[in-house]
Amino acid sequence: MMRTGGRLIVEALEANGVERVFCVPGESYLAVLDALHDSSIRTIVCRQEGGAAMMADCEGRLTGRPGICFVTRGPGATNASAGIHIAMQDSIPMILFIGQIATGIREREAFQEVDYKRFYGDIAKWVVEIDRAERIPELVTRAFTVATSGRPGPVVVSLPEDMLVSEADAPAALPALTVETRPGESEMQELERLLADAERPFVILGGTRWTAEATEQFQRTAESWGLPVGCSFRRQMLFDHLHPCYAGDVGIGPNPALARAVKEADLVLLVGGRLGEMPSSDYTLLKSPYPDQKLVHVHADAGELGRVYRPALAINATSAAFATAFAKLAPKNSPGWKDRTAALHASYLAWSTPPETGPGLVHMGPIMAYLESVLPEDAILTNGAGNYATWIHRFHRFRRYGTQAAPTSGSMGYGTPAAVAAKALFPEKTVVAFAGDGCFMMNGQEFATAVQYGLPIVVVVVNNGIYGTIRMHQEREYPGRVSGTDLKNPDFAALARAYGGHGETVDRTADFTPAFERALASGKPAIVEIRLDPEAITPARTLTDIREKR
Repeated sequence: MMRTGGRLIVEALEANGVERVFCVPGESYLAVLDALHDSSIRTIVCRQEGGAAMMADCEGRLTGRPGICFVTRGPGATNASAGIHIAMQDSIPMILFIGQIATGIREREAFQEVDYKRFYGDIAKWVVEIDRAERIPELVTRAFTVATSGRPGPVVVSLPEDMLVSEADAPAALPALTVETRPGESEMQELERLLADAERPFVILGGTRWTAEATEQFQRTAESWGLPVGCSFRRQMLFDHLHPCYAGDVGIGPNPALARAVKEADLVLLVGGRLGEMPSSDYTLLKSPYPDQKLVHVHADAGELGRVYRPALAINATSAAFATAFAKLAPKNSPGWKDRTAALHASYLAWSTPPETGPGLVHMGPIMAYLESVLPEDAILTNGAGNYATWIHRFHRFRRYGTQAAPTSGSMGYGTPAAVAAKALFPEKTVVAFAGDGCFMMNGQEFATAVQYGLPIVVVVVNNGIYGTIRMHQEREYPGRVSGTDLKNPDFAALARAYGGHGETVDRTADFTPAFERALASGKPAIVEIRLDPEAITPARTLTDIREKR
């Protein structure tokens, strides 16, 4: 049966179980939009391509299935690059479809022409242009396989406009097969021996290729061994923070006791993660390329094993498959490190207890304590980048898998679009986005998308009138010489109301509880603006401290 390229694209998405796509429309892929009109796939129209790509990233992050994004050529495609960079650095499966100029006018610098293989070549896992409609089932299915197998990542698919309107008699698309790698018996025996000989082991969980079942299984196994477990930067949803084996967040500015435990460990088991610059504290917790500790590195992509660290034992396996194999191991004797594990958990609980006071009239510590008391265990928290995020990473105790969406790449502007995607995925769950004032303004227009589709997210905007992280570094390196970091902001609560949502302003700590309750009760997308004193730059230090104690 003859079908247009646009229809074949949609059929391939349907065959691969796609339920929604995020897009900014463009004339370059009208044939796909027309085919989506007759499809059960939900089309969520966004306000900027970067936000649309971040929504697709969030879906991939929370489900393990590729999030799908459609954008138009040229500026639409380049705007989307922020989301592609996040997905690549964070190992998130997503597919970006780009409308492209017609094949017959390439190499003329035609209207909005971009060579996507060159543009995206270093920040996408694979880039392909489909120039013949009959190859759509083959190449789209391959895109799903590439995006999900090994180390997951973003795939970019370029769709020439004339190809999408041409007709072809192509085979029906079949669903992609994700490649699962499993540990060998000899590797697991060697791991068992290394654990039996260890006196100060430490486990770090990170990366992707996890499932809710795998995290629960790993947790039970860690408990049987009495192993201390930390989670890599912004992968905190991989282990219950109130479990007695949990030792803390191996992220930026970690608990000193945790950092010391990692450095002093005689065996580190790194599962799923790459332990890049941020979680390794600039490659000081584990030295690159030769760690002081014996390192067992488990990763789904063989190319990551030995790439940054030379492990004592490399295990090429997905996180979920390793969790299953690890569950079959059992300590032959009571491990001698259980007291150390208990001490590390106690240290984490003290470290993650928020302070009660601080500079200014609004104190974030009591606000975080309140949120901990009222948010459900399955609430999803999203955020972008900025010093405000420290309050989440340090003081929110994640309990379940699938409750965190935040870029390990440190990209700003992520929290609001991610919250929109999370609420579209899980309408029954509470979804709270955290954003600084600078972070929110980068993709805050996606609040309009939440209003358009009736997605009642709550965005907590921590407004201190500065680019806080940069100002912190500036005061440390160039004390008193403020340059390029001050911001003049709108009234964020009024902005929420202008969009058709609910808005609240918090000028004092006591204002937050009723404001948050009203935001939830409104049934609308809501913004709760916290007007924070810029002196409250971190939970422990003020800007003045940093400036005077350089």
